[in-house]
Amino acid sequence: MSTTETTPEPESTDDWAPQGDDYVSDRKFTDFPISDELIKGILEHGYATATPVQAATIEPGLAGKDLLVRAKTGTGKTAAFSIPTLENLEAGTRKPQAVMLAPTRELAQQIAAECDALVKYKDVRLAVLVGGLAIGPQQSALEDGVELIVGTPGRILDHIRRGNLDLSEARMAVLDEADEMLSMGFFEDVTKIIDATSADRQILLFSATISDDTQRLVSSYLKEPENIQLSTDADNVDLITHVLYETSPKFHKIRSLLYLIDIEDPHSAIIFCNTREDTATVASFLDRQGLDVQLLSGELSQKRRTQVMGKVKAGEVRFLVSTDVASRGIDISDLSHVINYSLPQDAPVYLHRTGRTGRIGKKGMAISLVGGPDLAVRRLLETRHGIDFVVRELPDPEEAVRARVDRQARQIRDAMSTLVFEAYLPTVRALKERPDGDMLLAATLKAFFAWDRQRRMASGDYDSSLQELLDIRAAKAEKRREKRGGRRDRDDRKGRDGRRDRDRGDRRDSRKRSRADSEDTSADLTELDALLESGDLLGASAPESGGEPGKKKKRRRRRKKKTTENSETAEASADADASDAAPAADAAPAKKGKDLDDLDALLAFD
Repeated sequence: MSTTETTPEPESTDDWAPQGDDYVSDRKFTDFPISDELIKGILEHGYATATPVQAATIEPGLAGKDLLVRAKTGTGKTAAFSIPTLENLEAGTRKPQAVMLAPTRELAQQIAAECDALVKYKDVRLAVLVGGLAIGPQQSALEDGVELIVGTPGRILDHIRRGNLDLSEARMAVLDEADEMLSMGFFEDVTKIIDATSADRQILLFSATISDDTQRLVSSYLKEPENIQLSTDADNVDLITHVLYETSPKFHKIRSLLYLIDIEDPHSAIIFCNTREDTATVASFLDRQGLDVQLLSGELSQKRRTQVMGKVKAGEVRFLVSTDVASRGIDISDLSHVINYSLPQDAPVYLHRTGRTGRIGKKGMAISLVGGPDLAVRRLLETRHGIDFVVRELPDPEEAVRARVDRQARQIRDAMSTLVFEAYLPTVRALKERPDGDMLLAATLKAFFAWDRQRRMASGDYDSSLQELLDIRAAKAEKRREKRGGRRDRDDRKGRDGRRDRDRGDRRDSRKRSRADSEDTSADLTELDALLESGDLLGASAPESGGEPGKKKKRRRRRKKKTTENSETAEASADADASDAAPAADAAPAKKGKDLDDLDALLAFD
């Protein structure tokens, strides 16, 4: 068993300063030809010395050149494109002069907040146009007049189509995280927005990687761009330690995740999953283990997503569980760990994920659970991208139990201040002498952790995004039932003979659906129940005894695969904010047999 090193807690902001060639230059912002109003906002925001990407891009950006900038995540790209854009805006015109595009709502809001702080002393207004928020206030802001538009492609295009937004006089277009945006299927929307701007526009394109779609955009729209390359395909963040745990069929993967969390003891982490269903399952499991966890999903309301991100950035949430789509571009300055529940299918996505930690010269750790299906991606990361993984072994059950006891003992100590427990000490001593003492104490501990979870929820300190997800899915299921009922009622009014035939067909179809759903639900929950009841969650699948026949299992797998693909596609579309009228998240069918109410109850196995 190799010795495990944990990442220390983030350094105090009073003592810490950026380190390394990627984060420090010899240029001060006062050295650039920037107006006094903007300099005042920059200095008040806490910026004094430019990072290398800022030092390389501000002057050509101010000069009106098109830029193609490739730099690592966390190196100060937002200020690098914001400063020249804000400086070149003509104050007080109240007409859109620049548009900034981002792949997700959270990143767009993050960029807008940065711009708002930097331009504090200049007479410039901005509008944030993202989905998930009411369109009325956005329309009012546009009617009042703004110089800068920041938003996601879907919502910006929606305002253009409604006649709320005219970009014909906009002389600047900025694309942040261009590769990620285009990989989400935004190429057509992005080009339509660029086409809506002035013909002599300036384009600033920033990305950590350059894909074929990005290169196609460059060749079509950028005019003699200044190519600033501060990262390469083989580039990885130097201050990040890349750790790999090889999973084993002896342990269920979700148990392996809990083991590594107990052993590594991260101060704060994003846990990345490849699908929405994995996200909900992991968040539910960790929540049941008493860990401080929230999830970020395209199914959540924008208000909830904003609340979750606010808590994460404030250091009030230890674990954030998310997919790539939901968390793209988020900036958490003191994130100590990134954990990959599964490696992404595309190697460059790994770089984007791990770039959430080790930002602006701080140390970080990226930990991945890797199994057989991940072998190809692992090799690509090692060969093409130069990732040097530190391979560690998952702990044996005894070591995992010791680490878990330490964590649970801390939870008990934290709750002791609210309890009067001294009178029970003689009872505990007596219980330890009884033959059934271990069982009674185990039942007492289980009751304590259930109580502690309810206490945190009731106190208001624990506001679960997981519960909102459950409520949203329950409401959608009820809508579908009502819709089916309404359709049957309409059919009943169309004549006795036709009604009788249709009712027969409805009953026949209903029986088929019921049988299929029953097979899926029974198989999934029986399988999970069997895994959870075994002390160590041995095995990666249900025991052979009592398993379903081969044909039924194959049919169920095909249905699950199709549902997962639909869910992933709908998630990308939902987070793309393509439309308020029909959010794509509503189109994503819930995965059969994965009712999270039942799953959450099953996960309380200990």
